[in-house]
Amino acid sequence: MKISARNVLAGEVEKVLKGAVNSEIDLKLHGGEKVVATITNVSADALGLTAGTAAFAIIKASEVIVGKGVQTGQFSARNVLGGVVSKLEDGVVSSEVTIQLPGGSEVVASITKSSAHSLDLKIGDSVSAIIKASNVIVGV
Repeated sequence: MKISARNVLAGEVEKVLKGAVNSEIDLKLHGGEKVVATITNVSADALGLTAGTAAFAIIKASEVIVGKGVQTGQFSARNVLGGVVSKLEDGVVSSEVTIQLPGGSEVVASITKSSAHSLDLKIGDSVSAIIKASNVIVGV
């Protein structure tokens, strides 16, 4: 199967916390970073998710928010992944920002060109990829 999502991050399930309807899935990426996903209990059961299960965090580039200087901020988004801009490509309307995480994984964000320019993004800049847990799809 091929998918259109730009971000397919390999890791392992660390923890599954089941609620009444949804489960919170903690994934540890191969580089050591943690990604949290919120999926339905039905999906968690269908995927057989338990601690130690190999899994992927799948995130559309359009669901990634890019922030600068946010290390001390507080957010409702569960995933704030710090890294550096390793690639930046401007289009007519949108810009594609590739963020290299410390463990080697890359997160691609698609943001407006206007936002990229107002952030004054440059290769090598320290930035954060901000992603809501509900925007993370889990695959096995």
